[in-house]
Amino acid sequence: MAKKKPKAPSSTIARNKRASYDYTLTDRFEAGLVLQGWEVKSIRAGRCQLTESYVLLKDGEAFLFGAHIDPLLSASSHVIADPIRTRKLLLHKQEISRIFRATQQKGYTCVATAMYWKGHQVKCEIALGKGKQEHDKRASEKDKDWAREKSRALRHSADG
Repeated sequence: MAKKKPKAPSSTIARNKRASYDYTLTDRFEAGLVLQGWEVKSIRAGRCQLTESYVLLKDGEAFLFGAHIDPLLSASSHVIADPIRTRKLLLHKQEISRIFRATQQKGYTCVATAMYWKGHQVKCEIALGKGKQEHDKRASEKDKDWAREKSRALRHSADG
C-alpha cells in the first residue's frame, strides 16, 4: 500500500474572501510590504487580517490601509504598536502607473486579496476590482452552488 506524503505547510498567511464577494477582480499584482519587526513576529503567529483593507496611491507610491496585524504581548513590550497602521507596498513604477490609471476609471478600486510567504519575505497580493451589484452577487452565489452540486454528483457517480 502506498504511503501518503504529508502536505506541505501552506504559505498563505491571510486571505480576503470578502474582496471576491464584493468585487469582480481583474488584474492581480504581487507587492512586497515594509514591515516592522514586531509585525513579522505577529504574522508568523498568524495574527493578521485583511478583511477591510484597501490600497491607496499617493505621490507615486502605494500604501496598504486597514490591514490589521495584532501585536504579540511578548514581542512588542517595548514598542508602542499600532495594529492598523499604514504600510507601504513595494511595486514597480509600471505597476503603480497601471493601477493608478485603472483606479481613475469609474468603479475600479484596488484591494488586498491575500498575504503570503515567498521564501522568507512577506508578500501581499493586490487586485483591481469593480464593485458588484446585488444581483451580481446572487448570480455568483448561484454559480458556486451549481459547481459544488456538480462536483458532488460526479464524485458520487464515480464511487458507485
